Amino acid sequence: MSTTVEQKGYFGEFGGSFVPEELQNVLTILDENFQKYKDDEDFKNELDYYFREYIGRQSPLYFAENLKQQLGGAKIYLKREDLNHTGSHKINNVLGQILLAKRMGANRVIAETGAGQHGVATATACAMFGMDCTIYMGLEDTKRQALNVFRMELLGAKVVAVDKGQGRLKDAVDEAFADLVENYESTFYLLGSAVGPHPFPSMVKHFQSVISRESRAQILEKEGVLPTAVLACVGGGSNAIGAFAEYIADEEVRLIGIEPDKAATLNEGTPGELHGFKCLLLQDAQGNPLPTYSIAAGLDYPGAGPEHSYLKTIGRAEYVTVSNEEVLEAFQVLSKVEGIIPALESSHAVAHALKLAPTLSPDESIIINISGRGDKDVEQVFHMLNK
Repeated sequence: MSTTVEQKGYFGEFGGSFVPEELQNVLTILDENFQKYKDDEDFKNELDYYFREYIGRQSPLYFAENLKQQLGGAKIYLKREDLNHTGSHKINNVLGQILLAKRMGANRVIAETGAGQHGVATATACAMFGMDCTIYMGLEDTKRQALNVFRMELLGAKVVAVDKGQGRLKDAVDEAFADLVENYESTFYLLGSAVGPHPFPSMVKHFQSVISRESRAQILEKEGVLPTAVLACVGGGSNAIGAFAEYIADEEVRLIGIEPDKAATLNEGTPGELHGFKCLLLQDAQGNPLPTYSIAAGLDYPGAGPEHSYLKTIGRAEYVTVSNEEVLEAFQVLSKVEGIIPALESSHAVAHALKLAPTLSPDESIIINISGRGDKDVEQVFHMLNK
């Protein structure tokens, strides 16, 4: 089974591009350049160079033997995206898009960020390539992730705290798109998740699919067979679509996305439009996005990527929820048992794995995508645990 991107980037009924005409012209040019360069040998060689020499790819697929012994059941492998330069999977997509921006002659880059990891990755790449950088971040998230705000500013980025709405990720995206509409002639919007109007979801998937391209080869080398399941947290869905991409055609591999129970877009959402695309959306009777909450700022989004919406609808992927209490427990378990402090976002996937692994047989394996490291969350977790 495979997902097909139809004209203007549809996955079944989801996706598309519902934007003002002047912005559509910008997106059309972006798509033309993406199609031109994504398979260009010089472009691929340059991207591979930075993946290897700057990010430190490939990232390990680590056998969590201690965790397996504690839980029983399936072997647990961790795809260590937390070991990438800047501490998460976000840098994969950022380097792909910044090389595209360079070829398109852009000198100003803007981005949105929730937990701050995409903002840090964007600021890092802009520093390296000498580009002007502005990051939009919800005011509430700037408080929760003050360390990442300082990191972005240290790297030379201007961080704009958005106090509209809930002051969270959705509101940051709103402001970034408003900036793009106003400044499209000189500005490249480096969108961080697999959301938004076409071509963003397909572009982000393309650059993040390196995760599953590596893990598929790695698990076959280690186990000789494909995993029973691949697990990844889902907000907008970039790390999950990257972790799933190369397995979508392997119907025997379960694809499991894990959402916060207070932002269960794919479990509880209905089809609607958000930020210029159609997806499963938490919305009121008038189609307005509902407030969401997650202790993980990167998962605090009322919609999900169009391909995730499609995979959910056709039954190819499963999407489950976990509670804040389960996430905090998983954060501590992986830290204490394996010496790996995961991001709160990634801890959602770990939380479900703690329940899933014991139900499987010892000759089966699962892969958890550890999308980021938990340094950014340690102070927040300290305060939550010591209330």
